[in-house]
Amino acid sequence: MTGRFLTVEGIDGAGKSSHLAALSEAVRSRGAEVVMTREPGGTPLGEKLRGLVLHDAMDGVTEALLMFAARREHLVQVIEPALARGAWVVCDRFSDATYAYQCGGRGLDRAVFAQLEALVHPERQPDATFLFDLDPGVAAARQRAQRREPDRFEREAEAFFGRVRDAYLERARTHAKRFHVIDASTPLEAVRASLMAAFARACP
Repeated sequence: MTGRFLTVEGIDGAGKSSHLAALSEAVRSRGAEVVMTREPGGTPLGEKLRGLVLHDAMDGVTEALLMFAARREHLVQVIEPALARGAWVVCDRFSDATYAYQCGGRGLDRAVFAQLEALVHPERQPDATFLFDLDPGVAAARQRAQRREPDRFEREAEAFFGRVRDAYLERARTHAKRFHVIDASTPLEAVRASLMAAFARACP
């Protein structure tokens, strides 16, 4: 079985992370090896950079550079080797998140993003991306209910997440063939059913 690269995206509070295991199990049920990973992170260096990005104040361009630095290590050490041996990779965020958060949220020049993407992974894009779409106000309420210390991104204003959401949907329109937009406002069981249906369409 040929390896496939699947990514899960969405604003903070959209609930995407709660469905990663189910998506991985759906792949595993087909008899494939599954590598479940995340960004930023996925490697020892990537996890160190994740800590910096989530908790240390920095310039927007610096933030984007760290994201792509972590992504390069992730690709070289984890994603590409897994795909090469026929495993499927299920990743919590990838380059679309940088487009949404750094370009949409922070205002990073899209031309700079395109240059970094071309440098770090000129040919690698996900085979399918599942975008959990949710109103930022609802997402914020879910975040508050978790009662844990929010990271630097989670502390952003609702307007920030509105821009992130808009950038995600813009990206989904531009790459409509690989994006599958899921309404994350419905109950968990309905969201899970939508994800499984999207997975079946994306990977028949």
